[in-house]
Amino acid sequence: MKVIFQIIFKGSLAYYLWVLFLLACIIQGLFSYASQFTDGLIVTHMRDSVSWGYYIGNFTFLVGVAASAVMLVIPAYVYNWKPIKEVVVFGELLAVAAIVMCLLFVLVDMGRPERLWHMIPGIGDPNFPSSLMAWDALVLNAYLMVNVVVVVYLLWSAYQGKHYNPRIVIPLVILSIPLAVGIHTVTAFLYSGMASRPYWNASILAPRFLASALCSGPAVLLILFQVLRKISPFEIKDDAIHKIAELMAYAMGFNLFLFGAEIFKEYYSNTHHLVHYEYLFFGLDGKPSPIAVYGWLSLIFSVVAFLIFLIPATRKNFITMNIGAFLIYVSVYVEKGIALIIPGYTPDTLGQIYAYTPSMAELRVACAIFGTGFLIFTLMVRVAIYLLFRQEAKSGGGIAEDAATVEAGSSI
Repeated sequence: MKVIFQIIFKGSLAYYLWVLFLLACIIQGLFSYASQFTDGLIVTHMRDSVSWGYYIGNFTFLVGVAASAVMLVIPAYVYNWKPIKEVVVFGELLAVAAIVMCLLFVLVDMGRPERLWHMIPGIGDPNFPSSLMAWDALVLNAYLMVNVVVVVYLLWSAYQGKHYNPRIVIPLVILSIPLAVGIHTVTAFLYSGMASRPYWNASILAPRFLASALCSGPAVLLILFQVLRKISPFEIKDDAIHKIAELMAYAMGFNLFLFGAEIFKEYYSNTHHLVHYEYLFFGLDGKPSPIAVYGWLSLIFSVVAFLIFLIPATRKNFITMNIGAFLIYVSVYVEKGIALIIPGYTPDTLGQIYAYTPSMAELRVACAIFGTGFLIFTLMVRVAIYLLFRQEAKSGGGIAEDAATVEAGSSI
């Protein structure tokens, strides 16, 4: 394991600067959270009218990023498609980092995090199976454990220079598919089960969550794969990247279709529930909405990105593909944060309008959580690249574990 620590603690100047930046993000966020822990959630801009805010918006988005690993798992293990199979481990690493960030966002959103023990079976009373929160905790932790076990086993096999045992891996990755669907479905049920919030109270919300999730996570992977093959010896074929982009086109098309169906239902029926979409895109009582620009931005970015990924010429051109991936990431991030949370609470059940914006404390704490997730992902990717490259080199005839081999991928 000495080699693994060398891979983690040795690298280029760019690597050290990146890690220091992430550590700085984490440290400053810890100071901000210390203030929140002492003074309470009053340091945030959440109030009775808007009791879910930036934290839960990020949680919802990251659940989708974690679930998106299924986009690689299905073609890799179910259909045994080799180009995807060679890079599927990175999707699972992204899922692990995303779930860790999800759990951290839930933790900081709790007013009394020391009472988390109430959710532990046998010690507390999670109110299972009646509570949807208990179901959410169950599927999130189960999905995290499955991905951790698969990743650790695959990398351990690579460290030993052996091929993994399909009898161990295949059942676990097959199990991860319904769990991936389950984590975003249960999260959607947390919203849609609220009868007093008609903006969320729609059966179509769960498939919308899943469709958008199958766009946002792969958008990250498309950029990551291109970076990895430039700064590491790990080969990632164009076929794998192009196949992910093609699957994203289908997912984004389905997402836009579901959104259009919801818009038609609200505007054609023209009930008082339309007020939430009016606030999102236009405004109320003759006053412009402070979030309208974000609503339109998310919609326009989604349509443009869908067209980019739908047309083969632009989908296979790396410049336009990267632009499309960026647009998808931003559009889904805005959709799961601003466009999902705030209109659901505006107006509130008493008809009042509270213009919520994240406080600096919320932004700083969120920065720390993202820094933690990116740091975990960075370290895991460095180790994975080294071990997978080492296994590939050994299978090609064997190599000595000298300094050059240890530093393989150290330019990351």
